[in-house]
Amino acid sequence: MPKEQNQIDYIIGNLKSADDNAVSIHLELLHPAEIASLLESLPPELRQRLWRLIPHEVEGETLSYLGDEARGSIIEKMQHAEVVAATETMNVEDLADVMDVLSDDISEAVLKSLDDDHRHRLETALSFTDNTAGRLMSTDVISVRKDVTLAVVLRYLRRLKPLPPHTDALMVIDEHGTYLGKLSLASAVSEHPDTIVSEVMLQAKDWVQADANEHDVAVLFQQRDLISVAVVDEFSKLLGRITIDNVVDIIVAEADKTFLASAGLVEDEDLFARVLPSTRRRSVWLGINLITVFMAASVIGLFQEVLDKVVVLAILMPVAASMGGIAGSQTLTLTIRGLALGQVSSSNLRWLGNKELNVGLLNGLIWAIIVAVVTFIWFQEVAIALIIGAAMMLNLVAAALSGVLIPVILNRLGIDPALSGAVVLTTVTDIVGFLSFLGLATLFLL
Repeated sequence: MPKEQNQIDYIIGNLKSADDNAVSIHLELLHPAEIASLLESLPPELRQRLWRLIPHEVEGETLSYLGDEARGSIIEKMQHAEVVAATETMNVEDLADVMDVLSDDISEAVLKSLDDDHRHRLETALSFTDNTAGRLMSTDVISVRKDVTLAVVLRYLRRLKPLPPHTDALMVIDEHGTYLGKLSLASAVSEHPDTIVSEVMLQAKDWVQADANEHDVAVLFQQRDLISVAVVDEFSKLLGRITIDNVVDIIVAEADKTFLASAGLVEDEDLFARVLPSTRRRSVWLGINLITVFMAASVIGLFQEVLDKVVVLAILMPVAASMGGIAGSQTLTLTIRGLALGQVSSSNLRWLGNKELNVGLLNGLIWAIIVAVVTFIWFQEVAIALIIGAAMMLNLVAAALSGVLIPVILNRLGIDPALSGAVVLTTVTDIVGFLSFLGLATLFLL
């Protein structure tokens, strides 16, 4: 079977040659996630043709694996009845995500097509804010009472087969539905059948409230090596569970978001989206970047006189600014990561700042000496060599402090530092680099 790049070439080649039969046979061998990846790898016209060849029984699951924009591009071309039919095979948490991109009339038709149980579970999921544990959780959870024997539990499980996916434990509740802890499947099948559940259950210590942020849920799974965790309301009533497969999706999505945000792009941007929406999104950050460039250029303009008289300064001018940008981005990346992992707080911020300041001072001293020596060998000008060295020192110190303070300040203002931190940092290091180098040159050379 073709793999990766060859698979895309195989599909495109057969679509272009109108060999739909070969494509259909190949699709039957793929997982819905792989089909979704293929769809996102195709331009719009071929994407629609491939969608029409997908087996109906996997349409719903395939939609659940698509990014929002790619999913929307497919749904907008479907008839209402087709959308309703595709959603019938979805589980509740995936359907809740899809409902966000459906029009009101299609959403109403989908709700009407569900039985009472599924409609109630979907409405429960939709009642929670996006990116929270309540939206992420599955209500397909098995719960048992603490006062029954394991023999009773096992008989109950045999009647329920098959078990929900990724079931590693059963949730233990009291007669009021209050969450008490977990009964691992290992204990259920290995302990004596007459053992009472309360004697072997794990007391409630790992749980999350429904309004908890999904990032905090991912951190909890990472720190405690969890496979599943209970989701409860403010009264500790069991609502559902979150499993490791959901958390893997969160981690991948956050990594994608951070990577794309550094370039001013949205997480779910479609690689083959239409030209105008893509242009509009990217123009925003191009405009912001242009403003910052003009700010740095205006600083250079203040020193036109010294640049006219000492032309060599124009050659060396980018050195201090560029080094500051690189050094600052290193600190910025580490700080953003620390904020994401919950490792940076007001109580340890001063220590982090002092540490990065010392790193900036030491790096500044090392590279100031190296740049000064190279400059002297190149131009045989002691004064210029000392000035570029001093400017390098100042800018690396400023970069270190900015790399810590900028993401912290943006985070407190409710702005994602991964999205705008690099733009602000580059502006600061450019301005400080130009200002220190040209300012010192003006003082000592004119």
